[in-house]
Amino acid sequence: MSRIELKDTITNVIVKMAEGNPGAISTIMAILEQHDKIDPQATIGGIGVLLLLDTYEIYGTDIYVLFNDKCNRDVRQMLMLLRATQLGLFSSDKLKEMAYDQMGEINLTDDEWNALDDKVCDRLSDFQRVV
Repeated sequence: MSRIELKDTITNVIVKMAEGNPGAISTIMAILEQHDKIDPQATIGGIGVLLLLDTYEIYGTDIYVLFNDKCNRDVRQMLMLLRATQLGLFSSDKLKEMAYDQMGEINLTDDEWNALDDKVCDRLSDFQRVV
């Protein structure tokens, strides 16, 4: 069930999503700071990413695990993975499994990352390409 409500301020959203986890707070802040230059086509900016995480019920430690352990602390890679899921190019169940995997057993290969990246960039012409 979603936690974010229409009446929430951005501060309330961050608090709800991070669940007091400092790693999740720093991840959310990095997403909010960098989102517009990475994915300028997103209609509601970085808040849309938080709404996606809320929709997929990924909170607190799981946000940090997804960012730190699965996406190699790369905001672009995390945004790409979330957009791939939103676009139906990646399974939301697999996304959740990755976020919940604190033991590091579920990972994507370099080929899988590259294929997803190509698909997202093909669908979203302004999504920042890997340099």
